[in-house]
Amino acid sequence: MRSTSGVEDGVGDEVEDLLRLHAPQVLGALVRRYGHFDPAEDAAQEALIAAARQWPEQGVPDNPRGWLIRVASRRLVDRLRSDDARRAREEAAAALAPRDAFTAPAPDEPVPGGSRAPAEDDTLTLLFLCCHPDLAPAAQVALTLRAVGGLTTAEIARAHLVPEATMAQRISRAKRKVRGAAFVQPVPADRDRRLAAVLQVLYLIFNEGYTATSGRALHRAGLAREAIRLARSVRRLLPRDGAVTGLLALMLLIDARSPARTGAHGELIPLDEQDRTRWDRAAVAEGTALVEEALREGPAGPYQVQAAIAALHDEAGRAEDTDWPQILALYDVLVRMTPEPMAELSRAVAVAMVHGPQAGLAETDSLADRLAGHHRLDAVRAHLLERAGDTEGARAAYRSAAAGTLSIPEARYLHGRADRLDD
Repeated sequence: MRSTSGVEDGVGDEVEDLLRLHAPQVLGALVRRYGHFDPAEDAAQEALIAAARQWPEQGVPDNPRGWLIRVASRRLVDRLRSDDARRAREEAAAALAPRDAFTAPAPDEPVPGGSRAPAEDDTLTLLFLCCHPDLAPAAQVALTLRAVGGLTTAEIARAHLVPEATMAQRISRAKRKVRGAAFVQPVPADRDRRLAAVLQVLYLIFNEGYTATSGRALHRAGLAREAIRLARSVRRLLPRDGAVTGLLALMLLIDARSPARTGAHGELIPLDEQDRTRWDRAAVAEGTALVEEALREGPAGPYQVQAAIAALHDEAGRAEDTDWPQILALYDVLVRMTPEPMAELSRAVAVAMVHGPQAGLAETDSLADRLAGHHRLDAVRAHLLERAGDTEGARAAYRSAAAGTLSIPEARYLHGRADRLDD
């Protein structure tokens, strides 16, 4: 499914947020009722496009999710009826799972006792379906980002530092493998096997929402909120899991800074220049409490460590009060757990804040091969070169970073830093 932010130009924020919220719920309802992943994804996308065209002019319906499901269902039924192999598909679907796996009530249909099936149940089931154990971890993440997160193939490829064509093939193979899988919540043992991929996906969805990798806006607030909502849902399933609690804490602590991240005209404001009185202190308090809880629930994993780092940033009343030695110590732990280049790049910043910019630059040199051409490496180097007094090198690195990002606010910020050095 393409990103809902790219369905139609000119879609208002309210409609954008609704489409983002309901997209995985619609797809989940279709897959549960009809059992055909690929056609269901296409039909759900067509319904989203129709909504993006109609709702801004005609108004949002009273039941937007029901509207989307009805439109998508009609499109899917028409497509299945027109398929020469319709009867074979129906017979295959009936043989793949017990009948009640595909005939459970739709989100807007009554269930025994007069209640309704919660919409988030479909989204969670879709989330765990896309993380099916028959898929390789990379395929699990890619498929879920597409189906649940609504990210484009290009966005997913950028998040994984691979070519778009490679990612498209990965997603196509993943969809073929889950074709016909029963749309039901996995049993606890199976759920635990899928959990790591689920959490990774939610974190990537949140990151794309908090700092969009492309486009005119720095944030995709609806996407970040959806990731937080789903993390809360997973925590309700697994309230004692330290990784789940740590991930939710991390999201809340980072998202708490959102009100201060942009200026009056949408321009990027870096962390050390933000007005910290504008941070969401309720979210900071909740996130900090969750960090403490997560660390009590067992051995710390990557999400708990990252949440502890975020808490140290959020607890500092001023940028100069930040406990950088403690942050560096936590990054040392993190990169031993997950030697990922982006974590090591963040550690390089902490090294520079504790030991000076030259020490930080030496750390970035070791990442040159793994992050070659990535604008974030150039941006960090530019900042450290500026702090080290290398004006010419910093200016060139800022401009290289600006040329490498597809985010308009980031590019403007980086060009502005370079222009300031010209002055």
